[in-house]
Amino acid sequence: MIFREVEDRDLIGKARRGDVDAYNVLVSRWEKRVFNYVAKLLGHREDAMDVTQEVFLKAWQNLGKLDDAGRFSPWLYRIAHNESYSLLRKARPQQEMEEQAVGDQTGRLYPVETTLAVERALKQLSPDQREAVVLKVYEGFKFDEMAAILDIPVSTVKSRLYTGLEILKGVLAPVV
Repeated sequence: MIFREVEDRDLIGKARRGDVDAYNVLVSRWEKRVFNYVAKLLGHREDAMDVTQEVFLKAWQNLGKLDDAGRFSPWLYRIAHNESYSLLRKARPQQEMEEQAVGDQTGRLYPVETTLAVERALKQLSPDQREAVVLKVYEGFKFDEMAAILDIPVSTVKSRLYTGLEILKGVLAPVV
């Protein structure tokens, strides 16, 4: 990871000087992770694709405002957070079908069904709790980085995360 940070800093420096190819390398490194993060927040693949494009466009337009190139990932995820919540605020009506997880006769779930059960359980969390869980569990951010992304105190991040994990544990325990 340290080498990637050094390489990212070099690429950011080049991109700031107008090197589009350097920025394209950054996009290719971060696009999948940002997409997965946004998809978990929004729950819709098409919306996540649109928001991810918007994130990288805004990042390119505002790259000069990034104070510390070493903090690129929290900065990028903050943009993704803002763009995702802008879309969520539009409050378009959604119709979600409840899917039942299917297992074998022993009650164990197959990997695909487990994934569906976890996705369904994540939807039962508040958006704030879900985002804290996604940032920590799926994206691997540290608490201080999460606080920077969400623009809240570390104590609030921990509260949201631990509350969300407790809810997930309660929802998923009967399944597992």
